[in-house]
Amino acid sequence: MKRFFWSLLIAPILFGCEGADIEYKYPVKVGAGDQYGYEEPEKFFGKDGLTFFDNIGESKGRSSSGGSGIGVNSFLWRASLDTIAYMPLLSADPFGGVIITDWYGPPESENERFKLNVFILGKTLRSDGVRATVFKQVKGTDGSWVDAARDGQLDRDVEDSILTRARELKINSLPQR
Repeated sequence: MKRFFWSLLIAPILFGCEGADIEYKYPVKVGAGDQYGYEEPEKFFGKDGLTFFDNIGESKGRSSSGGSGIGVNSFLWRASLDTIAYMPLLSADPFGGVIITDWYGPPESENERFKLNVFILGKTLRSDGVRATVFKQVKGTDGSWVDAARDGQLDRDVEDSILTRARELKINSLPQR
């Protein structure tokens, strides 16, 4: 009975919202005076919107990000995914430049497993534009996984292989003479 009463009470309110006039232009203060004008609101994905493929031959003054609408360098992004393709992905955010893998145990070693976090830090293809963190666990005597000491060299090796692959992708994308 109470549910029926509340439904009757809420239904007119919800149906009343249906015919509301929506104003899509918002008043924004343009000058220093009290005069208000209308400006277009800023777009969520920037001036050009969300693009995944550039129109060939069109120059929009973009940086050397590889021409995609993602928030990070596309060569580093694709190189990161290519480099860690054998590991199961847990999360991949192309706008934030974060790739997180799930634990992966190499077939040749049953007593250890690895997890990677890759961060792409900018839109330019630079050596400091990618940061990789490798986590390692070893199987303890009781069969549970125990965190092992981190090896900074392993982090740098993953970063170097990502950068090498990104350079290959960049070179292959250049027009051939």
